[in-house]
Amino acid sequence: STAPPATEPTINTITMAGAEGGGGEGEGAKLWGGRFSGKTDPIMEAFNASIRYDQRMWKEDIAGSVAYVNGLEKIAIVNVAERDAIVEGLGKIAEEWRSGAFEIKPGDEDIHTANERRLTELIGEPAGKLHTGRSRNDQVATDMRLWLMGEIDVLRTKLAELINVNVERAEADIDAVFPGYTHLQRAQPIRWSQWIMSHTWPLIRDYERLGEIRARTAEMPLGSGALAGHPFGIDRDALAAELGFLRPSPNSLDATAGRDFVAEFLMWASLTTIHMSKWAEDLSLYCSKEFGFVLLSDAYSTGSSLMPQKKNPDSLELIRGRSGRVFGNCAGFLMTLKGLPSTYNKDLQEDKEAMFDVADTLDSLIPIAAGVMSTLTINRDRMRSALSMDMLATDLAYYLTRKQVPFRTAHGLAGKAVAVAEQKGCSLDDLSLEDYQKIHPSFEADVADVWDFENSTNQYTAQGGTAKSAVLEQIERVKGLKLE
Repeated sequence: STAPPATEPTINTITMAGAEGGGGEGEGAKLWGGRFSGKTDPIMEAFNASIRYDQRMWKEDIAGSVAYVNGLEKIAIVNVAERDAIVEGLGKIAEEWRSGAFEIKPGDEDIHTANERRLTELIGEPAGKLHTGRSRNDQVATDMRLWLMGEIDVLRTKLAELINVNVERAEADIDAVFPGYTHLQRAQPIRWSQWIMSHTWPLIRDYERLGEIRARTAEMPLGSGALAGHPFGIDRDALAAELGFLRPSPNSLDATAGRDFVAEFLMWASLTTIHMSKWAEDLSLYCSKEFGFVLLSDAYSTGSSLMPQKKNPDSLELIRGRSGRVFGNCAGFLMTLKGLPSTYNKDLQEDKEAMFDVADTLDSLIPIAAGVMSTLTINRDRMRSALSMDMLATDLAYYLTRKQVPFRTAHGLAGKAVAVAEQKGCSLDDLSLEDYQKIHPSFEADVADVWDFENSTNQYTAQGGTAKSAVLEQIERVKGLKLE
């Protein structure tokens, strides 16, 4: 019989608070050095190393090692005492990372090497058994998936907060009506809340997609070795359960080389930042003096070093600009993947910086968007003054349609009314009933009811429309999702 598995530290109990370690003297032992007799060129040493950025996965690397040594003890690769010594040593290493005391030494080319080197320093020979049957190929893929699963949870929480801020603003500003635009030309009156919700639904899809990506990411590579699998029959289902994965990977070659989870995350981020960039572009226009529909809070604006009157929407411009950075990371990584032969190749070291940079970008971008939306002020008077009667020309056609005039005919008659108003130098509501009846006898005195922007929006009662009732229905629908 075997002793109960040691469970400390685990992915759930080690908290992320690490700082970059300082340099140290002496060279850490390479995990691959036995075949080589000559020294590595120092330039190549630096070129090959990834510790500068993959050290942020220290928590995941230690958690993976704890689970792995528990698995090794179950198949008698290590005994109980060796397992306990390894787990205790890993706990000390975790504390060093957490406190910022961990010392990175020359030769620590990656997080795996650094942790194993330190473990050897702490407990000696038993540390050499930890890597039995394990390769850095399955180790790094496991670390990355664990890290990304945690990051996805963080991003989904932040997205939910942004979505909820949008819903709160849409509900608070439900009575504000302003111009809707097509081709950047004034088109029809809509509710400001309808505009807010038009940018909320894409974020909801982003939230849902991210959850789907997490489920696919939660497939554990550990126990796949370098490429061929595990030679000692380790229980991969137990490993997956201990680490919080949904399942072990079904194929060892695919497990060690597959980076679909990174590519999917980068593509998701690209689409999400497209949605946020479009939102930022609209608001950048709306807060300009030419539009004047919204006023950004000082907390999310900056000034000019030369022109004292300027209030620049830098928060919005940076959201828009950083979307390009996300696209670049995605496109670059896809180009890295496209020509690789099967299983692991060192090109895949390029996966981590792209993943980390995009995650960091979204980590800051989403809360900034929520801050902008929660603190901006709308100018209802300016919104109203931007509405013009020619925007109700379609409503004029609908008026005739409701009097059984075929819409295509009604559309042409409304166009004639616009032409007559232009000839007379007046707006549509200034034309007399006689003018309208010359255009078509179906026009009656109640045509005057058309010239009301609130009534115009409220005719669009079908699901998804800009009527007050339809927008409130959208708001309640999103509230019912209970996103968190």
